[in-house]
Amino acid sequence: MKPKETLLNIQPEKGMHIHEMGDDHVASSAETPMRPDAFALDDELKTELIAKHFREIMHIIGLDLNDDSLAGTPERVAKMYIKEIFSGLNPANKPDVRLFDNKYQYNQMLVEKDITFYSSCEHHFVPIIGKAHVAYISSGKVIGLSKINRIVQYYSKRPQVQERLTVQIAQELAEALQTEDVAVVMDAAHLCVSMRGIQDETSRTVTSQFLGKFKEEAVKAEFLKYIGK
Repeated sequence: MKPKETLLNIQPEKGMHIHEMGDDHVASSAETPMRPDAFALDDELKTELIAKHFREIMHIIGLDLNDDSLAGTPERVAKMYIKEIFSGLNPANKPDVRLFDNKYQYNQMLVEKDITFYSSCEHHFVPIIGKAHVAYISSGKVIGLSKINRIVQYYSKRPQVQERLTVQIAQELAEALQTEDVAVVMDAAHLCVSMRGIQDETSRTVTSQFLGKFKEEAVKAEFLKYIGK
């Protein structure tokens, strides 16, 4: 099968009835579901193909692509998908984390809270907007604070469900920091809930992942107190 065909001829898996899934909140695993040939096409060709198909979508819903305001929209959307909103799908964009010795001998939890993140619901491709709260206890190594933000942003920039996103961030931090003692809490608004369907504008979703010492009630309670939960 040619690379271009692998991108264009995507069919539902055998036995999967898309029309029966409706609005059910489902997730497959802690790994983002990616095809083995996900990077058979380079970014330039992906952008070209997305623009082509998005132009067709705009045409189908009745928009006039000859209008000056709309003429460049397919290309803008395609570039946004590849370079920004879904850039976390590409392992080449994974943050390069450099470890430092914990020379201060700080052995209490380090908490970084209110990390703003923007993700996309993989069921409807509309935004998930929220705050991430992260903590870890050093096992002898530390990383720069901005790297925590970058890890959150990297996994956020892909089609997601919040549960998977929370687990992925926690697992990546544990691996990067070489410690089992990691906690992640994510609090987000899902526009697939507020913009469509039930159209509830006030509800939020909170997910958490506690590893190592953060499973202990006293340690968990201390972390939750710091982030106001």
